[in-house]
Amino acid sequence: MKRITLAGGCFWGLEAYFLRVDGVLKTSAGYIDGLSENPTYRDVCDGSGHAEAIYLEYDENIIELNMVLKHFFRIVDPTQINQQGNDIGMQYRSSIYYYDLEDSLTIKKHIDSIKANYKKPIQTKVLLASTFYDAEEYHQKYLDKNPNGYCHINLSLLNEKLD
Repeated sequence: MKRITLAGGCFWGLEAYFLRVDGVLKTSAGYIDGLSENPTYRDVCDGSGHAEAIYLEYDENIIELNMVLKHFFRIVDPTQINQQGNDIGMQYRSSIYYYDLEDSLTIKKHIDSIKANYKKPIQTKVLLASTFYDAEEYHQKYLDKNPNGYCHINLSLLNEKLD
C-alpha cells in the first residue's frame, strides 16, 4: 500500500473522482499545509493557510503512482494559482504531498514530462507531506451524500481511457 495527498480545488470533487479509480483503497477529505493544528472548515475559509486536499491510499500492484498522477492532472488545471474552476482562494491551490522521497522523484519526472502540454507554466507544488487533518464528517464522501452538490471536476472523465 502507498499513500499520497492531493490538493486541487474543492476536495469534494477530488474525493468523488478518486473513490472511483481502480486500485484506490481509501480516501479522506481534509486539510494540509497550514499554520495551525486541527483546523476546521471555517478556519480554512478564514485563511489558516491550509489546502483542501484528499489523503489517499492505493495498491501499487493495481495502480502505479504515474497513473494516479495522470488522473490528477486530467481533472486539475496545474497552471492555475490558488484556483480551480469557480473556487478561488489559497485553500484551492494545486499541490502534491508525498510521503516517500522516491515518490517525489517520480512526481517531478512526471511533471517534467507533461510541461509541453500546457501554454502556461505548471504551478502545482510538490512538497513533503505535513500533518493531514481529516475534515468534518459532513465533508467526507460529500458528493455521494449530496449528488447534486457543486463540483468543478467532470466525473464523466472516469469513463474515458487514460493513455
